[in-house]
Amino acid sequence: MKQWYLLYCKRGEQERAKLHLENQMVECFYPEIVVEKIVRGKRKQVKEPLFPCYMFIYFDFEVGPSFTSIRSTRGVSDFIRFGAQPKVLQGDLIYSLKALDENNNKEKLECLPEAGQKVAIKEGPYSGIEAIYKEADGEKRSILLITLINKKVEIKIPNSDIEY
Repeated sequence: MKQWYLLYCKRGEQERAKLHLENQMVECFYPEIVVEKIVRGKRKQVKEPLFPCYMFIYFDFEVGPSFTSIRSTRGVSDFIRFGAQPKVLQGDLIYSLKALDENNNKEKLECLPEAGQKVAIKEGPYSGIEAIYKEADGEKRSILLITLINKKVEIKIPNSDIEY
């Protein structure tokens, strides 16, 4: 009978472990969340594992691969155990995590508009002016293009002053 188990993976090798385990016909799952990071002064949204270094797998060790072959898979360290036997997890927990992960992936977590999108400035000296969003400038500001005297001019304003 297929059951859910918890694996401990080597740091940063969850994707490699997942690929090699799926080649052995083992269903793998690790929930991911979208995190905003600032890379080289620009805000990016990156997916990161909710539980770093841990992966849920679903298989039947009597029919499928053995515990030894799974433990020796590239990227896998070992099963999470309580005593000598790997711990069997409740399926309800995994299915609820899967449902949350699917909902998280469906929602687009964009906090800022895309480049080229029209926005309005709601506060400050440029209040009420329509602008074109260019890019993020650090964590709390953005660069916008406004038209002044038939010329596009770049301005930097706080993200809280932008309406889109």
